[in-house]
Amino acid sequence: MKSGPIFALLLLPFAFLTGCGVRFDMQDQPRYKAYKKSEFFSDKRGTREMPEGTVARGELRADKGFYTGKVDNPNANAQVETTTDATGNTLVSSFPNDIDEFPVPVTKELVDRGQDRYNIYCIVCHGPIGNGDGMIVRRGFSQPPTYNDDRLRNAPVGHFYDVITNGWGKMNSYASVLHPADRWAIVAYIRALQVSQNPDQNLSMTNANTSNTVPTTTSTNTNAATRGGAR
Repeated sequence: MKSGPIFALLLLPFAFLTGCGVRFDMQDQPRYKAYKKSEFFSDKRGTREMPEGTVARGELRADKGFYTGKVDNPNANAQVETTTDATGNTLVSSFPNDIDEFPVPVTKELVDRGQDRYNIYCIVCHGPIGNGDGMIVRRGFSQPPTYNDDRLRNAPVGHFYDVITNGWGKMNSYASVLHPADRWAIVAYIRALQVSQNPDQNLSMTNANTSNTVPTTTSTNTNAATRGGAR
């Protein structure tokens, strides 16, 4: 009588495995780990390239203007012209293939978002109103060009987006930390700063889909710049 329960307990695991039809061969199926050598493929690589033309969900990026700041049919022969200023900065003096109009509706919300991102990522070099006098410049870093000269006031919006995306000179790319929508928000805020410092000049703030303009005034943008400088 005493050995019966003990024997039943010993048989219980085997009964469970047999009754549930548990199999172990799935965990042992042939498979490749990342970067593992393969004897099946001719290039000996277990990690395969994506098939040509594959696009991840949500990454089609059909709107070239929005994602690159460039026109749909760029002139392949167009060359960017540059000059060098007194401090040694290489300045872009021509802007081939950059779009002239915002590919998104320019609203107060967009400019406010741009101010927020600008104060996080840009103000340390470019300064509170875009004059290139940010805190690290005051401490010895190379001074970037001011946004408020004729060259950049007349630059197309696509130029600013392109520089944020790909970098230029001593400025690295910010594509890894700024979503395309936030890059355009920063560009809109840069335009607002330019308007605040040049209130008599009519700078285009329109986008390709609407004729609405950003409601900017000298006092509003001056206050925005002051808030940015206080942070």
